[in-house]
Amino acid sequence: MAIFSNKKTIFITGAGSGLGKGTAIGLARAGHKVIATVETISQVPEFREYAKSEGLDILVFKLDVNNPLDRAQVEEHDFDIFVNNAAIGHTGPFAEVPVDNVRQVFETNFFSSIELAQIAARKFVAKKKGKIVFTSSIAGLSVNPFLGPYCASKHALEALAQALQQELENYGVQVATINPGPYKTGFNDMMFEEKEKWYDEKTNFTKRSDLAKGEQMLAQQFDPQDMIDKMVEIIPQDKHAFRTVWPEASEQQVKEYQAKLWEQKI
Repeated sequence: MAIFSNKKTIFITGAGSGLGKGTAIGLARAGHKVIATVETISQVPEFREYAKSEGLDILVFKLDVNNPLDRAQVEEHDFDIFVNNAAIGHTGPFAEVPVDNVRQVFETNFFSSIELAQIAARKFVAKKKGKIVFTSSIAGLSVNPFLGPYCASKHALEALAQALQQELENYGVQVATINPGPYKTGFNDMMFEEKEKWYDEKTNFTKRSDLAKGEQMLAQQFDPQDMIDKMVEIIPQDKHAFRTVWPEASEQQVKEYQAKLWEQKI
């Protein structure tokens, strides 16, 4: 693990598990000061103890991105980079998925990202420097059947990031996205499991066999450490691409998908 000479203070949401937690730890190991927030209070003690035992400079506290009082805590901290990483996922056919499930995904993945990005932007504009990084997904650049609710939220996040990048550039504020492919953190498995709370093949017209086709990606998930290493590499850098799709196979997959859209017929 490379140690960066230019140490930064990095605030990251959704660091209670998965890529977020691994990245927070990796950034701290690389010598950065990390403010790592988690969704639930039960995630705090174990993470704090781990950071202490490893001698890592990580401040851990509970921040549910959908809670206005929790979001207000961001105002109390100074940081160089803000990583909007917290996310949830729901799957299912758009013709039948409960719309409240879709609203829940958008509240976490999109609207809360705006709320937090605005706080970070005000801080950075005042300092005339800073960087906002959105953890998006290849789902923000392509669509799979029955993954629509999650894809839609990440497509919206892409638009947010692109607009902010153009709007804040003249104020010295950088904006970027990181777009992971399918990594085996448990997130994807839980996302597909969520539909079992409402889907019933006796009453829903979508066939179980069709839904299973959308779940094929679960058999092709990558080692999350690969993505964590890439995030630890990219997030602290002063200059890099606006969008980082990883692994390279996923980047190629997205480019091929987008090219085919121009030829698609109905």
